[in-house]
Amino acid sequence: MDLSIVVPVYNEEGSLKELHKRLVPVLSKLSITYEIVFVDDGSSDRSYKILKGIEIKDKNVKVIGFVRNFGQTTAIAAGVEFSSGKILLTMEADLQNDPRDIPKLINQINNGYDVVSGWRKNRHSENFFTKRVPSIAANILISKIVGLNIHDFGCTFKAYKSTIVKPLRLYGEMHRLILAYAYRRGAKITEVPISYQTRKFGKSKYNLSRTYKVIFDLITLMFIENFATKPMYVFGTFGFFCFGGGIVSGSLMIFNKFNNGTSIISSPFLLFTFLFIIFGTMFIVLGLLAEIIVRTYYESQGKKTYIVREK
Repeated sequence: MDLSIVVPVYNEEGSLKELHKRLVPVLSKLSITYEIVFVDDGSSDRSYKILKGIEIKDKNVKVIGFVRNFGQTTAIAAGVEFSSGKILLTMEADLQNDPRDIPKLINQINNGYDVVSGWRKNRHSENFFTKRVPSIAANILISKIVGLNIHDFGCTFKAYKSTIVKPLRLYGEMHRLILAYAYRRGAKITEVPISYQTRKFGKSKYNLSRTYKVIFDLITLMFIENFATKPMYVFGTFGFFCFGGGIVSGSLMIFNKFNNGTSIISSPFLLFTFLFIIFGTMFIVLGLLAEIIVRTYYESQGKKTYIVREK
């Protein structure tokens, strides 16, 4: 299969038939083999029934139905797993992504890029304070931390080489940071401006809560990418500073005892010394346990700590 279109769906009954109607002529003109993989994320409306009807009429359509709502990241992960295209393209089901932009992304993949991200350059129709401001802030934050100059990390409309996205294991709400994970693994990434249309059916699933979730996801990303194979460096550093604090606190306690006659028992430095030593020991032990877990993870599953581009 040349191309797989992965579409996560959650309560989008009003847009599904129209989306399929728009996709077919665009994909047919590409003169390649393709499939459309719809993943129903436990919709409570008629979305799954409508998708099954589309699947019966179109042999290029696959439908995956979840028993309940697991979230967009999980839906995308399932779509990626059950797709067979050399190029994988993800898009929204709410008609805000225009299928006519698909050739733009495919062309950039054919030009040698591993990942091509859509850039919703004109989003003036969205609420400025509840959507635009959090989105701008999140994109700037991710761009600065990751070191990847992309304007729109949150856009679902992306194309990937299957060799890049299939090895990724997506958890939580990691779909917003797929570009960051791919970039850390050496992927060549670019973005192209795409058209953006206002929602006509249903209601948006996004709110301000995604802002702080991005921060938590970034912390997870930085830890996993930088210290997944050497966690002792993190916990050991904290332990080292705690032991250092204990030495300083203990030294001040002894100094006050011999120079000022301050009782060791009544000195607040005694408590600080014990706390620093206890915390330091805990961090060192946590580091050792993390190292054992990491080695068990890699060695028990035969996983490699490196990624080969070519041989």
